[in-house]
Amino acid sequence: MQIYQTKAGRLKGTDFTEVRKRAFFVFKQIKKKSKRHPYIRSAYFNKEKIFLNLFWQHLFEKPLGERLRRLKYFAAAVELLEGSRSEPELKMDPSTKEQFYRFSGRSKEGDLFYVQIKCKYPSNNKHLISIFPAK
Repeated sequence: MQIYQTKAGRLKGTDFTEVRKRAFFVFKQIKKKSKRHPYIRSAYFNKEKIFLNLFWQHLFEKPLGERLRRLKYFAAAVELLEGSRSEPELKMDPSTKEQFYRFSGRSKEGDLFYVQIKCKYPSNNKHLISIFPAK
């Protein structure tokens, strides 16, 4: 698995509200471009849409400290999905027939992080599920 180097760094801030404001600013820029569900187009999936709504639901299920840790990489994750053509790690859930793609990236500061995409089987829709730094 290749690591994609992003130009975007971690979002600045010491507490969740500061980082959330900066992440929502990036999210609003994406949301303005679409009429219904916010999405980005991925280079790896030949410019197919990756929807962002499930990410926010998944994020707010986490404890506050974990939310902050993950949200700092939102801008870098968006850049990674839009620009990366490298092969991700692929996992399949046989019971639900869903595929999970895990991309790895490196922020401007040199931090390693992962972005996970879920592909639903019948509709072939792709959703951003998770962003998390390497431990």
